[in-house]
Amino acid sequence: MTVYPAPLQPGSTIRVVTPSLSLPFVVDRERGDYLARLATSRLTDLGLNVTFGEHVNESDEFFTSEVDSRVRDIHAAFADPEVDGILSVIGGFNSNELLPFLDYDLIAENPKFLCGHSDVTALQNALFARAGLVTYSGPHWSTFGMRDHSELTRRSFRHAAFTDDPIEWESSPWYTDDDWYAQQDGRVTEPTTGWWAIREGEAAGTAIGSNLSIFTLLHGTEFLPELDGSVLFAEVTFNSDITEFRRRLMSVIQQPGGEDIRAVVIGRFQKESRVTREDLQATIDSIPLLENIPVVANVDFGHTNPLLTFPVGGRVELAVAENETTIRFPREA
Repeated sequence: MTVYPAPLQPGSTIRVVTPSLSLPFVVDRERGDYLARLATSRLTDLGLNVTFGEHVNESDEFFTSEVDSRVRDIHAAFADPEVDGILSVIGGFNSNELLPFLDYDLIAENPKFLCGHSDVTALQNALFARAGLVTYSGPHWSTFGMRDHSELTRRSFRHAAFTDDPIEWESSPWYTDDDWYAQQDGRVTEPTTGWWAIREGEAAGTAIGSNLSIFTLLHGTEFLPELDGSVLFAEVTFNSDITEFRRRLMSVIQQPGGEDIRAVVIGRFQKESRVTREDLQATIDSIPLLENIPVVANVDFGHTNPLLTFPVGGRVELAVAENETTIRFPREA
């Protein structure tokens, strides 16, 4: 059974936890605590009470903490009746380590709003597969510490988090692609050609995925959601070129049920990946298993900004056309 969590409201309490990297990764002595203060103040400006997990400051040589510490903070957040929502500190590389140790019955009995992206993809898809919980791919707690050019990201989050109205995405006319958390000054926006209609068509299904590299870590496990009837959301970081993206995408399609994926929505590639529309068009055109389904790319989610929020495990409807593409999440169980 699919369960949408109750929306947040002014007065709701959120708990910040560390499924992957710990808080000191983004708040250190050199950069100071400006990011942390701004992130928390922007959330309190939304009327939220911000609390932190007991172990968010634990940090080893990899800027992460023991599996038990991270699991305990997640369990505590779901079990606490005073907590209404959960945000990740940031992404990382190891949230999949937690999956065998989570109490999915506890989570299913206490459905709550949870948001993050990147490495949190593993946790989010596992929660849907094992507990039926719809979570949200969107900003981390630390994302709210982005001083400039974050208005669209925060607006999308606010709509997804504080209402249960349908989510309708719109393409941004610009984007940013930089290590903003390390350097907040002198950032510039880049023009964009909008969403790319790689293959036209209409489809509807269950939204799964997000970061493609992390999603493929779930292959062969009980934490992989059903692919049959799904719409795959797929984005990668700067170190994935077109060949690596293709390999990852094929590995998903070749999983049981992958032949019945109904559409693919591809996030904007970072500049350093050097992936062009022509590269992607040629790639999709040469994959027979994708020849009859709509594909749209250069969409505003992933590792560039703006970062639009969407429900992992929720229903999505899309119509892909060169002159106009619509992506809509009706949020119906």
